[in-house]
Parts: sequence; C-alpha cells; structure tokens
Amino acid sequence: MSLDVRAEGSRAPRGLLPLLRTVADLKRIRSAGRAGSIAERLFAAAWARVAAGEAPEAVARGTVLGALAATVMGDLDRASLGTLGVPEAEIARLRRRAAAEAAAPLDAAARDWLLSGEEAEPGGAPPPFVARLAAQPRAGTTCPGRGRLVLEPPESHADHCLSVAVAGALLAPAWGARAETVFLAGLAHHLHNALLPDSGFAGEVMLGRWLEPAMARAIALALDELPPGPRAAVEAARRILPDAATPEGRALHAADTLDRVLQVEHHLRAAGTSMDFVLREMELVHAGPVKPFQDAVLARMGLLP
Repeated sequence: MSLDVRAEGSRAPRGLLPLLRTVADLKRIRSAGRAGSIAERLFAAAWARVAAGEAPEAVARGTVLGALAATVMGDLDRASLGTLGVPEAEIARLRRRAAAEAAAPLDAAARDWLLSGEEAEPGGAPPPFVARLAAQPRAGTTCPGRGRLVLEPPESHADHCLSVAVAGALLAPAWGARAETVFLAGLAHHLHNALLPDSGFAGEVMLGRWLEPAMARAIALALDELPPGPRAAVEAARRILPDAATPEGRALHAADTLDRVLQVEHHLRAAGTSMDFVLREMELVHAGPVKPFQDAVLARMGLLP
C-alpha cells in the first residue's frame, strides 16, 4: 500500500510551531566569555556524549531538556548561576521547571519521556568534525540561475543540526517515530559539510555526477573520527535520511524543512516588525516606576506609536 504523503504531512502538529521557533532562536543567543551560540554548544556537548559511548536515548533526552530550559533561561545555566552562589540543587530545580514550562504544548507521553531525562555535562572532547561544522556557514537561499540570497549573520551547520535534532525529537510522536533515532540523525545529517563548504542547491546542481562521491567521501572521513561503537550507532541513524518512507524519516524531514523555513522567517519577521509591536506587544519599555516618564520622553521625540 503506497504512502499517502499529503495525509502524513498533515500529521505535523501545528501547536508545536511556537515552541519550534524558540528552539530555532537558540542559534542566535550568545553570551560573554562563551564561544558560539547556545545551539552550537549544545551540539558540541551532545557529540561529546555520543563519542563517549552514551546511549543515544540518554543523549537525546538530556540535550532536548537542556534546549527547552534554554528557551526560557537562555545562558543562565549551571556554570553561570553556580559562579554567583546559587546552590546546585536550586539550579537543577529552576532549569527543570523552565523545561517543563516550555514543554507544555507536548502531549503527556512526550513530556514524561522528556522530563525523565537529566541534563549532563560532556565527559570529554567532541570529535574534530564538530568544530568544523560550527565554523562552516550555511549557504543561505540559492537556486540555479539566480543570485544567492545571503542572510546575515549566517547560521552555522552546528546551529542547524542541533535545531533539527531537537525539533525532530519533539515532532517524533506525531508519526510514532523513535525520538532518539531522529535526534541522532538530525545531529549527523550534515556531516559532509565538515569538509564541503556549503554551496547550496545551485552549487550542488553544478557538481553534477561528482556530488554524491564527494559527499560520500566527506561523510566517511567524518565518521572515521568516531570510535567503532558510536560510529555504528550514527551510521544506523543516518539510514533514515534518504526519504520519508519511515516514521523516523518523516519526523526528520519535517524538522529539517521547518528549521530551514523558520530561519528565513526569522529574518523576514525582524525586517517587518513595527514599532507598535515592539513597544506594545513586546513591552520593550516595560511596566515599572519610571515608565510614565519614559513614555513621555518617547512621545516628545515622536517615537511612541
């Protein structure tokens, strides 16, 4: 019996879209004294755990838990709060509460799966390809015969892969997919870009018959950086990548497609934002003892809608 792709696509849970937007925003949150975005650092930590031989399910749950906590708390993590004297037990409670708050749109089974996990610090260094993916910019939007639409600043491949991995795990229940498989495939779906600069759709078309062998060689070189056990797990997860014929493939491709489109939507929303929205809906100048004075200043300067 053939797959009804329209019906399967219609299973995508619309109620998760706001949550997926906040996950994608982790690509754009940075803090002093820390290299890269929150997404890049979660990507590196997840790969360190995978390379150390941890079970993919534990890595997936811990990473998704950390990502959802970060959608609320940003970089207020164990290191930053602990330095300022907040007790470890209280930090854990606050971050779990933040993750639970972010997870509210998920169904009960997905929330239980997620909240049974634990955030964990990586026990070692990630494989070398992780740093190369963090340094490799995404191409932006390209199409054969047309100029490239470059969106600045570009996201990295580490940013994108972490976002897809987390989104894929969150979307997995909609298709009855194994969240840990979708997560690991999401982490690993751009291994070739550790060596291949991203030329986008247009460049791939130009490579023609050389595209597949070049990608295969780049993937093999990246996989060589993993120990045998983790390598086998990654290779098994990557088998879902070629199509949407399996529940895991559908969850992965849904996450990948949404992340690519949400990345462009982010730029369009920022470009089209009105002062009325920023001041009234987002409360840029928020309630407090000096707000009447601040509003009067803005009104005098012609900046209050």
